[in-house]
Amino acid sequence: MAARKLMTTARTWLDTTLRTLCVGLFALLVGLVAWQVFTRLVLGAPSAWSEEAARFTFVWVSLIGIAIAVGEKADVVMDFLVEKLPLRLQRVADILAYLATLAFVLYVMVFGGLQQSMMAWGQTNPLLPLSQGQLYLALPISGALLTVYLLIHLAGTFTSRYVGHVGDPDEDLEAAAL
Repeated sequence: MAARKLMTTARTWLDTTLRTLCVGLFALLVGLVAWQVFTRLVLGAPSAWSEEAARFTFVWVSLIGIAIAVGEKADVVMDFLVEKLPLRLQRVADILAYLATLAFVLYVMVFGGLQQSMMAWGQTNPLLPLSQGQLYLALPISGALLTVYLLIHLAGTFTSRYVGHVGDPDEDLEAAAL
């Protein structure tokens, strides 16, 4: 029981931290794009560094946002077939899906992202005071976050609280209204 409370607290902290980080990065992105528009239209001299910074901020926001979506199980899932399976087969389908996604994330995002970052670590960015390798760290970091969430979901399929896939409550209400 204490372990479950600790996991819930850690999960809540991670969710809150990632949401706060994503909101902050998105605000930074809006500011960078507004600065670009201002320098281009008002000053007549486009700001190259803000364009590069906006591009990398967008990548970071997107990859952290994907981790948040996976954590909330709000990612794109086509489970209309899985919903029709018995609970036991739904569990098997979920386990296979989580393992396949985990394999991809670990190999491509974590392993490949770390390799890419290390290869580009010495490359200076001509417009920003960071190396390309530092900017590429978004991939392995988001891969690690995705791994945490996927492992949490995978562990959840083995608990007695697993309920499987249930239909969308909004669709059920619409069907009942017809």
